Amino acid sequence: MIDLFIEYLRYEKNSSSHTVLSYHNDIKQFARFLDPESDSFDPQQVTPTSIREWIISLMETGDSARTVNRKLSALKSFYSFLSHKSLCTNNPTKKLISPKIKKPLPLVFRENEVNFVSENIIENDFEHLRDKLIVELFYQTGIRRAELIGLKDGDVDLNKRILRVLGKRNKERIVPFGQLLADLITRYIKERDAFLEKNIAERLIVLNNGAEVYPKFIYNKVRNAFTGVTPVKKRSPHVLRHTFATTLLNNGAELNAVKELLGHSNLSATEIYTHTTFDQLHSIYQQAHPRAKKRR
Repeated sequence: MIDLFIEYLRYEKNSSSHTVLSYHNDIKQFARFLDPESDSFDPQQVTPTSIREWIISLMETGDSARTVNRKLSALKSFYSFLSHKSLCTNNPTKKLISPKIKKPLPLVFRENEVNFVSENIIENDFEHLRDKLIVELFYQTGIRRAELIGLKDGDVDLNKRILRVLGKRNKERIVPFGQLLADLITRYIKERDAFLEKNIAERLIVLNNGAEVYPKFIYNKVRNAFTGVTPVKKRSPHVLRHTFATTLLNNGAELNAVKELLGHSNLSATEIYTHTTFDQLHSIYQQAHPRAKKRR
């Protein structure tokens, strides 16, 4: 029956050679789990329990949840084929729950790394002030790269210390900032206007010729600023956005408030940052509490 399924994938479904080979190997692997001496099995005799035991054995030997889900998908497709062809009345895969795939935790910079970068950008001309402002805007407001690029002078209220940000789906939100950033923006605008004959783009952040900045330009500025400063491999504007959110939560901000500042449409998108803060708390507890340490 396995061979019939493989022919079905190859000739009726026109599946890619990679998919055919993967599904073939996965089902053969399940067969060998049931009987190490055989590459085949009776589908009618398989129970949900035997499949769960297979899943457990795969994870115990180091397969990731993503890999296990792929193998389980192969088995589900196999039984779906058998049912469609009336070759088997039993389908033990119907009520099986796939292992959850863990979302990777967001990468963040350490506070001392951000401070080092900020303190080592010399503020003696337009270009250096702009480069420092790019880093500080991401770190102090958590805005997205596209949102930063779209900022105009009129979106910045230096008296109230707020940004009017146009986010995803053209949804506007208000983001507050502190006096330090207000002072930096003031110095930058003064230097920019003295340096440029005309702000062609009419944007807050512009190139040396007054034209609009572009995504790769902003990415490179952040990447170059943090090169040699942090072990974090991905040195991007989005990591600074993650750092902003994590810093707020580590210092007692409510999750709902962080959600609004980031412009997330639902709380689940923000909750990933709580895992980072919990991991840090757990690490601190493990190091500091005498009862947390393993006895020798």
